[in-house]
Amino acid sequence: MADKDFRIEKDSMGELKVPADKKWGAQTQRAVENFQISGYMMPEQYIKALALLKWSLASANSELDLLPSEKADAIKDIALKISEGEFADQFPVEVFQSGSATSTNMNMNEVIANLGSNDNIEIHPNDDVNLGQSSNDVIPSALSISVAIYLHEHMIPAAVHLEKTINDKASTLTSVVKMGRTHLQDAMPITMAQEMGGWSASVSDSIKQFENALEEIQELAIGGTAVGTGVNSHPDVGIRACELMNKKTGLNFKPSSDLFHAISSQDRSLLASSANRSLAVALTKIANDLRWMSSGPLGGLGEITLPALQPGSSIMPGKVNPVIPESVCMVAAQVFGHDATVSRAAQSGNFQLNLMLSLIAYDLIESMKLLTNSCYALADKAIKGFEVNLDNINEVLGKNPILVTALNSKIGYEAGAKIVKKAYQEKRSIIDVALEETDLDEKTLKDILDPLKLTQNR
Repeated sequence: MADKDFRIEKDSMGELKVPADKKWGAQTQRAVENFQISGYMMPEQYIKALALLKWSLASANSELDLLPSEKADAIKDIALKISEGEFADQFPVEVFQSGSATSTNMNMNEVIANLGSNDNIEIHPNDDVNLGQSSNDVIPSALSISVAIYLHEHMIPAAVHLEKTINDKASTLTSVVKMGRTHLQDAMPITMAQEMGGWSASVSDSIKQFENALEEIQELAIGGTAVGTGVNSHPDVGIRACELMNKKTGLNFKPSSDLFHAISSQDRSLLASSANRSLAVALTKIANDLRWMSSGPLGGLGEITLPALQPGSSIMPGKVNPVIPESVCMVAAQVFGHDATVSRAAQSGNFQLNLMLSLIAYDLIESMKLLTNSCYALADKAIKGFEVNLDNINEVLGKNPILVTALNSKIGYEAGAKIVKKAYQEKRSIIDVALEETDLDEKTLKDILDPLKLTQNR
């Protein structure tokens, strides 16, 4: 590129060429050149949260008479635009960078300063945009803000939608009795609604964990600056910045009761990651049940038919596969990996600072995005529209010798086992064999062995 395609920027380490059409400065350019490792950029949700934090801090510093109003207004204007998605192409720093993500903080500071400066006002990225701040309190705070906003606006609503879809579908299947299975072997009957109620309860438990994580992660490190002591920061700036963000978001951010802990540890990120993992486990259970229930349709269980979304084979005509449950299982595997990474990264709180903050932010948000989309896909493209194959269910249920369990109190375990074995060997119904092997009449047997009654323990 010709020299006209660059401009000269400088920082404390000297001068550096920066592409003329870019709005960042020297420190960002150094990071771009130093960290060419993965191509993984910081999530847009994180960049927006960081910009929102810069907006609130400029507002707070202005209200506290620490920053001239004309500079504060310029910073606030640009920061707010970035928080709404503008200038998204001006943030090129990779996830794998300095452990404190100082480069990302300075990227934001430089872009805001560059865009906010004009012929009448010059904004400095450190002295003005970063006034009373350190990367060490800004970056973990932005991490918490981005996760909290995503939980509030996307993750929790998606899980609630899945729970409601399960419950709505289950409410139409209360009279559908099917074979229960333990160890993948025949067991006592259960209604399809009861089975799906188990799914719903698992999702509900995950929602509670997300809500707890949301409450906890709204405690921010802001105001602690470099090591937690708050050096160079007004003691009220963190409180005021949180109040301003709360008005914007409807959330309840507040400075942490222990800023040293908030800067050096990522315990609250672990809560969010644990909730991600729990939902991934629940989704795996649901997806695998759907796969088994729809298996066949001739050589498997064939209890339900999932919506046909696409051809299932490039060689076998007419084949349709359970593609949504399969994709959800892959998502869960990815989330498990992210959770392991977050757990390892959270261990990197060396003395006064955690040194894997950008990685934690990336993996938490990526997991929540995957889970959010999976909840909607599983609800709307699998559960909502599956059809029940009653003929298959009833045929299998009618041959289930395990129903003899209900006769235990009448004939004893050993006699019941004898009936089961005979029914299996002769491929006969349990009632037919029980009529031969017991003194119970047909009416009594049918009443005791009524599958629907057995699902209600009556």
